[in-house]
Amino acid sequence: MHKVILAHRYHDDAVERLRREFRLVIADEEEGGLPECMRRHPDAEGLISFLSDPVDAAAIGAMKNLKIIANFAVGYNNIDVGRALERNVLVTHTPDVLTHATADLAMALVLAVARRLLEGDAFMRSGGFHGWQADLLLGKELSGAILGIVGMGRIGLATALRARAFGMKIVFYSRSPKPLIEKKHGFARVTFLELIRSADVVSLHLPYSPGVHHLFSHDVFALMKKDAIFINTARGPLMDEQALAAALEKNELFGAGLDVYEHEPAVNDTLRRLPNATLLPHLGSATGETRRQMALMTVQSVRQALAGKRPRHLIPEWKEKLKK
Repeated sequence: MHKVILAHRYHDDAVERLRREFRLVIADEEEGGLPECMRRHPDAEGLISFLSDPVDAAAIGAMKNLKIIANFAVGYNNIDVGRALERNVLVTHTPDVLTHATADLAMALVLAVARRLLEGDAFMRSGGFHGWQADLLLGKELSGAILGIVGMGRIGLATALRARAFGMKIVFYSRSPKPLIEKKHGFARVTFLELIRSADVVSLHLPYSPGVHHLFSHDVFALMKKDAIFINTARGPLMDEQALAAALEKNELFGAGLDVYEHEPAVNDTLRRLPNATLLPHLGSATGETRRQMALMTVQSVRQALAGKRPRHLIPEWKEKLKK
């Protein structure tokens, strides 16, 4: 029976299937967590990792029997993909299934920041409300405002469609042309510079790679409208968190809504205390239905790989390798 390491306990349905089909080791239940677990079980053939778990070249090299790393996320920048390709270790992720949950959250952050919902909630709980006031916690109108989507993939498109229902105008930046989206939905593809200068709300939906590290820097935040809103439900290192905190503290932006952080789980201290920063603990895919489907996808990937079959949800780098 194949041995499989699961980094952390997740949905019971998936754990039950793993126990039934494999010799399952749950790293959380062993002393030392995942790094020590991988050292203790170098004969494991499958690994189910989370985005918070670095799976580096040393770990991949030490596990001599490893055949598959199934990442419990759509992103996979926690894995040394180059080393996995060298070792012929398959890498899978969980695309598509979390599109709507993440887009819902992105739109929730837009609304929360624009209408200052967290400030209002804190105001009520502190006993500060003594009746209606004409100038109390004035927010921003979304109808007619421009939403700039940076990264028009599945989640970016789903977010744009939700925003359109609120009367927002949509522009987007994408490194590749999206003629079908432009034609079908009437969304305008613009340059990155045009987007950040014109958008009232900027929502970030790019995958992370070293080439886009700190895409949103001090200089970029300085080019945005002084009353703009910044939303990030993609990856923390796409933004310079310190630069964002400085811009918010100086009121150079209206506000920001974040679900991801540059040095997660650590969060910039200034951001924590700013009332115009709405902060969530990486909840993008956090619905019961979505997390269950994601977990079952990882089980399917491991099952297929260890049966000698091609997993359905290989990462793009592996798909490219198989084409050669």
